[in-house]
Amino acid sequence: MSIRLYVGNLPKESIEREALQEVFAEANAVVSTKVIKDRKTGKCRGFAFVTVSTDEAADEFIEKYNGQSFMDSPLKIEKANPRSKDDEEGGSETPVASGEKTKQPRTDKKRTNKKAAATSTNTSTASEGFQPDPRWADQLAQLKEKLTAAQ
Repeated sequence: MSIRLYVGNLPKESIEREALQEVFAEANAVVSTKVIKDRKTGKCRGFAFVTVSTDEAADEFIEKYNGQSFMDSPLKIEKANPRSKDDEEGGSETPVASGEKTKQPRTDKKRTNKKAAATSTNTSTASEGFQPDPRWADQLAQLKEKLTAAQ
């Protein structure tokens, strides 16, 4: 079974896969190397993935190359976590190393604000048909009382 390794701390410059493979030339267990690049600029996004043949080869690879200098940057190498179904469906590759937390995708603030504005407009015009979440009904009633008292 092949093991995928995360190679981080790469410089954000134009890096070719072959240049990174040359660094790992002594490791006979390397099956493939993939440098993750920005789609617009074509420059490295700061990480890559290396696949090795076995778990033992992965441990040896990490021990040998973790911290080794590549283009004046010390490499950070560790076992990559398997992708979740969300990542596979989206097709985007993000660095997910075993010691890192996964980040939630950013949402478009403009879109979110439009949705919030539409929701607030809908609730104020159609309040008769609106049913609040029962968990918040008491607090909502108190807020309505405070608003009417303030007017």
